[in-house]
Amino acid sequence: MRKIMALALSMILLLGMAAVSLAEDGPIIYGIYKSGDQQWFIGEGKAAEEKSLAMGAKEFHYVDVKLDPDLYLRAIDEAITNGAAGILTCPPDQKMSQVVVQKCAEAGIPVIACDDALQNENGDFLAPFVGIDAYVIGIAVGEWTANYVKENGMTGDDVGVLYLTANTVSSCVPRTQGQMEVWAKEFPDWPAANSFEADYTGPQDEAFNQSAAIFTANPQIAKWVIMTINDEGAAGATRALEQAGLDKDAVVVGIGGYLAKLEFKKEGGSAFKATAFINYVDVGAYSAENLMNFLNDGTEIPLDFRTPAVMITADNYVDIMKDQAE
Repeated sequence: MRKIMALALSMILLLGMAAVSLAEDGPIIYGIYKSGDQQWFIGEGKAAEEKSLAMGAKEFHYVDVKLDPDLYLRAIDEAITNGAAGILTCPPDQKMSQVVVQKCAEAGIPVIACDDALQNENGDFLAPFVGIDAYVIGIAVGEWTANYVKENGMTGDDVGVLYLTANTVSSCVPRTQGQMEVWAKEFPDWPAANSFEADYTGPQDEAFNQSAAIFTANPQIAKWVIMTINDEGAAGATRALEQAGLDKDAVVVGIGGYLAKLEFKKEGGSAFKATAFINYVDVGAYSAENLMNFLNDGTEIPLDFRTPAVMITADNYVDIMKDQAE
């Protein structure tokens, strides 16, 4: 569990209500997301918008900063200039956390970090956070994958495990850490030469390129076991496996659910076998609800909320995802 630090700065945010400019018929809310063209953020933003408007917001502005730090800072400045009463945000670079929190504090605007924390160099929160329990989810992915490998006899010198990581994103690092720890426990004699890592920032095309490069460089591996930090990574790796003709004897596991469901529906199946389903509606709605509760009546914003996840496959995803399975 992360320590909740910099409380004085957080209190500045929470006490800044008096300085917030509210429209007569409701506040203006901004949702500024690092990669707004990804399905996770689209769904999260929609849920945040619906909850904000239902609780009295006048407007909700969804902003995609396309993983561009400069565009992100401009979006923060524009939100402040345009009279935002509150900001929900996922930063493209967590090194920007201090400046973002300071800007919001000086403007008297409360900010909630979604998915990726606004944090200092020690990893301590600078603002309230809504996201996932990344390490626990990584453990769940590792356990499911290890069981699949054992049940399907995927052992031998021609089997490789690939971790698609995002080592610069604090919310993603524990996902891979959990996966690796389970793998080391379940397969203590797994050869280091058959373990691979490839780093990407989240998009599917990056995952495709990174995976394809690993496959090309390691023709001795005929069967691949792949664990990723999101569904985009799993989908990208699956497309790369298909291109290389390696998909039939592979297993790919993601985190999300929003792209996995498309793979589960494919006739003949897919190498993308499972994912840890996280409900982006929960993240979007919960973050907006807490922001609006504060703006409406001063209710204190909880400093740390983690939404759970559950492993889903083609056999159970409809029952678990319900309306999101469509």
